[in-house]
Amino acid sequence: MVRKEAVLYEKLDQNRVKCNLCAHRCTIAAGKLGVCNVRQNFDGELQTLVYGQAISQNIDPIEKKPLYHFYPGSTAYSIATPGCNFRCQWCQNWQIAHMPRERGIVQGYDVSPDEIIADVIRSQSKSLAYTYTEPTIYFEYTYDIAKLASAADIANIYVTNGYMTSEMLDWMYPYLNAANVDLKAFQERTYKRYVGSGLQPVLDSLIKMRAQNIWVEVTTLVIPGINDDPGELRQIANFISQELGPEVPWHISRFFPHYKMSNIPPTSIKTLDEAVIIGREAGLQYVYLGNVGGETNTVCHQCGETLIARRGYWVSTAQLSNGTCARCGTPAAGVW
Repeated sequence: MVRKEAVLYEKLDQNRVKCNLCAHRCTIAAGKLGVCNVRQNFDGELQTLVYGQAISQNIDPIEKKPLYHFYPGSTAYSIATPGCNFRCQWCQNWQIAHMPRERGIVQGYDVSPDEIIADVIRSQSKSLAYTYTEPTIYFEYTYDIAKLASAADIANIYVTNGYMTSEMLDWMYPYLNAANVDLKAFQERTYKRYVGSGLQPVLDSLIKMRAQNIWVEVTTLVIPGINDDPGELRQIANFISQELGPEVPWHISRFFPHYKMSNIPPTSIKTLDEAVIIGREAGLQYVYLGNVGGETNTVCHQCGETLIARRGYWVSTAQLSNGTCARCGTPAAGVW
C-alpha cells in the first residue's frame, strides 16, 4: 500500500479533516476512513491509499466503455484501482470495487504514471480510460496520469458514477476529454436505498461536464422493479434531452442477475424496446441498447442513413465524411 497526501480536503479541529473530492464530502476523524475506504485521516492529514496501485489493466474497444461517438473503432487502454464511493447492489465489478469495504483490503500492484503512459503508447491506443471502479476515488492517480497523457496526445476518459464535486471537475476538466456517466435512476430514494448516495450531485456533474465541453454519453442499467417504470425512464430521457442536449447518446443497458441482486430476473426485451421509444419521443437523436448483442448502429437522425455499423463492440463500417452524414450532410455529434 502506498500512502500519498490527498488533494481537495480541508483540516478541521481535533485532527479531523473534510474531504471535498466526491459529493459525500466526508468528515473524517483521525485514523478513520472515508466512505470510499481508500482515503484515510493520518493525524490530521488526509491520504490516498491507492495512488499507483493498479488492480486492472486492459486494452478495450472504446465501444465497451460504452462510448459510441468518441473515436469509434479505436481502442482505450483501461485501468483501475480498488475502491468505490457507491455500494450498488448490482455491481458487476464488486470484487475489486468493494474489496476495501467488504474485505478491509486495499491491494493492488505498483504502476507509476510514467509506466502507464509507456504502456498506452506501446498499445497504440487512442485514449486512456479510468474505469471498472470509480475513478473519482483515485483522483490523484488519474490526474497525474492524465497530464502526461494529454502531453502525449492521448485522450482521457472517465467511466464514472458522476458523484464528484464541482471542485474536482474544475481540477480535472483541462485534461478530461470524455466521460460515460451512469445515471442509475431518477429517484432520490432509489439512490439512497440501493446505492448509498443521492441523485442531485450526479445531475449537477452531468450539466457541468457539458458546460466544460467534455464529450458526455449517459448509461442507464434498467433493472426490473427498481428503475424500469416508464414514467421514470421518461424523466431520464427528458433530462438528457432538455438539460444536456438531444445529441447526447443514451445507452440503455440490460440487467442480468448479479452480486446482491441474483434473485431479480433479466430485463425483458419488451421493456428495453419501450425505453428506446421513450428516448426517441423525448427527442434524443442517439439511443442504444446494451447487453443484448446484435447490431448497435449509429444512424443519421435526419435521413436514417447508417453512419457507423457495429456488431457488439466492433465497428465494421463507417460512413462519415468529416463528422457529417455522407448522404445528406447532416453533422453527427461526437468526436471523430
